[in-house]
Amino acid sequence: MIKPYHYSIKGLYAVTPDILEVDLLCEKVRKTLEGGASLVQYRNKFADKHLLLQQSTALLALCRSYQVPLIINDHLDLCAQINADGLHIGATDCDLHAARRLLGPDKIIGASCYNWLELAVQAEAAGASYVAFGACFPSETKPNAVHAPLTIFKEARHKMSLPMVAIGGIHIDNAQQVIDAGADALAVITDIFLDDDIQHITQRYTQLFQPIH
Repeated sequence: MIKPYHYSIKGLYAVTPDILEVDLLCEKVRKTLEGGASLVQYRNKFADKHLLLQQSTALLALCRSYQVPLIINDHLDLCAQINADGLHIGATDCDLHAARRLLGPDKIIGASCYNWLELAVQAEAAGASYVAFGACFPSETKPNAVHAPLTIFKEARHKMSLPMVAIGGIHIDNAQQVIDAGADALAVITDIFLDDDIQHITQRYTQLFQPIH
């Protein structure tokens, strides 16, 4: 497992699309890792339990080879079963306190907080490793998602100290705007995984987080 001092919630956070073919999914994720993705979240809303286990196990081995954490979306039991590096949960997925007790102190636990600052403050108190706000822009993945204004990152920084992840409608042309607003990491699905050159677009995102000399 990647220990807390080996990872940073910063940079491009690649969130997988709903791909059923294991080899194709791994190949696309490998390209994001080659491009410098800092974290990978396994999310597949169409996979059954067998495929979830098969894909997550393959991705964990792949991510470990790059020393990049693999975060499991929603499935606490799956995260514990394969000993993944962390879990990402929404407000209705599972209790954050219970997830922290089960997974232990060293696992990454992220919490979706939408546009709700108080939920983020509660998540920090419950043991979250980071919070996510969004949708920052209209999202193809979740077209009915609530809107989180970019000002929420500055407001949240006055109330909490956790890293903040931005999600929802982020693409390379508005990414810098989100970083400037205070997001530590950008969670992206469509703009990287549907690009003709996944490694190149990932590199472009990664470069946004590199200091200018």
